[in-house]
Amino acid sequence: MKLSAVLAGLALAVSAVTSALAAPQLTTQDYLIKDFGFATGERLPELRLRYHTLGTPHRNAKGEIDNAVLILHGTGGSGKQFLSPQFADVLFAPGGQLDPAKYFIILPDNIGHGGSSKPSDGLRAKFPRYDYADMVEAQHRLVTEKLGVKQLRLIMGTSMGCMHGFMWATQWPAGAKALMPMACQPVEIAGRNRVWRQMAMTAITSDPAYMGGDYKTQPEQGLKAAAMLLVLAGSSPIPWQEQMPTGAAADAWVAQELPRRVATMDANDFVWQVASSRTYDPSKDLEKITAPMTWVNSADDFINPPELGLAEAAAKRLPTTRFILLPATDKTRGHGSHTWAVLWQDELADLLKRSQ
Repeated sequence: MKLSAVLAGLALAVSAVTSALAAPQLTTQDYLIKDFGFATGERLPELRLRYHTLGTPHRNAKGEIDNAVLILHGTGGSGKQFLSPQFADVLFAPGGQLDPAKYFIILPDNIGHGGSSKPSDGLRAKFPRYDYADMVEAQHRLVTEKLGVKQLRLIMGTSMGCMHGFMWATQWPAGAKALMPMACQPVEIAGRNRVWRQMAMTAITSDPAYMGGDYKTQPEQGLKAAAMLLVLAGSSPIPWQEQMPTGAAADAWVAQELPRRVATMDANDFVWQVASSRTYDPSKDLEKITAPMTWVNSADDFINPPELGLAEAAAKRLPTTRFILLPATDKTRGHGSHTWAVLWQDELADLLKRSQ
């Protein structure tokens, strides 16, 4: 073998080892909360909240953790969704805006999601009817009681996590030094946003195979209808038109995508997840928000259509907030634009700078 080939092979090996050492190491743990009480009055003897972390806590001269970043996922997601390349490879990379070498990143699985307590664990339809208030309370206890963080450096949230961010900011105004909610409105879920959710839940619960939540097998027809509504709610019209320019291409995509989505769904988990938004409405308390905030929505978001003007009206009541509406392009991803960090990483950099 030629010396040049040997040296090239060694260089590749060294590069691979260096990359592996530089990659942030994910830690996954469970926080068990005894006798957790829900807003409905229901209780669980033990609530399991799974969470994932990247990086190491840093303590200031007072001994307080000052580099913790809480990132909150959307309906049906989990903390691990933020390890996707379009998010992690931009923000968590060395030198990125949320480099784990600098920040202690907390990625919880919310109640009813991921590895946290949920109906499909065994209680099924007897699982407590949690809402956003319960989910945020569990997050707060994780951050303050389990992890010992008095003030977060940043709360970032996408979709449902965006709404949770507004709830954090109104309930605990000093809970974070900076806020970045993405893809939501700080008002009661009503109009089209509520209608598609109600239709998706009804599709499942009205399927005879659902059996009041005590189904023997997954209610497939109901799940298919719910999945179709979910796909449309997250759609991005410009990229979709480019990717599926013919009827045949669109039909082929649906034929492949729908079974993939249904295969990962549990009927009770989905119904509980979507229903948990029913009590959300931070609108009356917006003036309590005092931390610097950058709020990002996108113009091609089916769930949060900009023509309603809800965000602009709310932003007038938020003097510390910079509201950004991403214009619809072939680069945006509809409601999912919140996870494509390249679209808004400059705004995050500005927020971190002005909240120092």
